[in-house]
Amino acid sequence: MRPGTKQNAARRKRSIRIRKKVRGTAARPRMSVYRSLRNLSVQFIDDETGRTLGALSTLSPVFKKKYQKGGGTVEAAAALGELVGATAAELLIEEVVFDRGCYHYHGRIRALAEASRKNGLIF
Repeated sequence: MRPGTKQNAARRKRSIRIRKKVRGTAARPRMSVYRSLRNLSVQFIDDETGRTLGALSTLSPVFKKKYQKGGGTVEAAAALGELVGATAAELLIEEVVFDRGCYHYHGRIRALAEASRKNGLIF
């Protein structure tokens, strides 16, 4: 068996299980999170029309102005969460459905979610 095969299968199953339950609308879009080893990315998606309403990343210039260090830390995730809350307010988004994808709710994902909740985003 190839290395990592069981982990990838578990990730796929977890992602499918979550996406069955999570559906974004225009009134309450889906906040999708992607985590790589060095960066985080967040999108607000309306699944009814298939449109991305807004996106932020640790690679975006807005984030780099606020936080000069790398994007792969818990502190960077918290800083991105603050920007996510502010961006959602600009886009007139008050409530979202949180799509953590195949990632467990701890570490950077948790820091991002809690910081965005502190800045007024409801989910």
